[in-house]
Amino acid sequence: MEETMADPGAERRLSAVIVDDEELARQLLREYIESSPGIQVVAECANGFDAVKAISEKKPDLVFLDVQMPKLTGFEVLELIDRDVPVIFVTAFDQYATKAFDANAVDYLLKPFSLDRFQKALERARQRLGQKLPPAAELAAAARPPQQYLQRVVVKDGARVHIIPVDRLDYAEAQDDYVSLHSQGKSYLKQQTISSLEAGLDPQRFVRIHRSVLVNLERVAKVEPYAKDSRIAVLNNGVQLPMSRAGYERLRELLGDRP
Repeated sequence: MEETMADPGAERRLSAVIVDDEELARQLLREYIESSPGIQVVAECANGFDAVKAISEKKPDLVFLDVQMPKLTGFEVLELIDRDVPVIFVTAFDQYATKAFDANAVDYLLKPFSLDRFQKALERARQRLGQKLPPAAELAAAARPPQQYLQRVVVKDGARVHIIPVDRLDYAEAQDDYVSLHSQGKSYLKQQTISSLEAGLDPQRFVRIHRSVLVNLERVAKVEPYAKDSRIAVLNNGVQLPMSRAGYERLRELLGDRP
């Protein structure tokens, strides 16, 4: 009897997590998913904190993620997911949807959306399965509207989520593909480049004083000479940070503009 090989292109059953703070929106997505073969809902979340936990535990193939939510936004949830997972953004705001799509999200659904539009997004998601996705923090940074600077930074530490208001961020140091965030005597490690963090912060408040150091201007107490032709920035808590020549010029220019 001839043995038949399984078709490697055959669609496998996908697991999905729905994240939306609106019950009616979750219900519509659930109905659309139930009417679509080859996909099942493994968790529904009404807020970002539950979403981070569910995605970590369920390890879904796909996430339907609302952008505008209280407590944690969709982009912040994305930054806290520590695994590659295709995301379809769901939003009522076209500017966010377009930016998210341009930033290499799998697709986006603009509320209200039809079953046909949902199925097209689902098909696109299937095509993207297994592809290398951009780091979540990079995608979130790219999707942020222009001139909308971060008001806080989110970091996942094991099962805990830390929310650091930028007012309390003293400085950040690059560590390979991570940044070490220093706030009120504590340090938090986050998978993100220092360049993308810098892009999200107000340049009038945070300055890159070295290729690996980003500092809150309000924390700089003084600048002192260090070795030959080099300087260090001394923060008001006594921490000393290296400065490049270009970083010193940027700092001096910004401080000079202040009253």
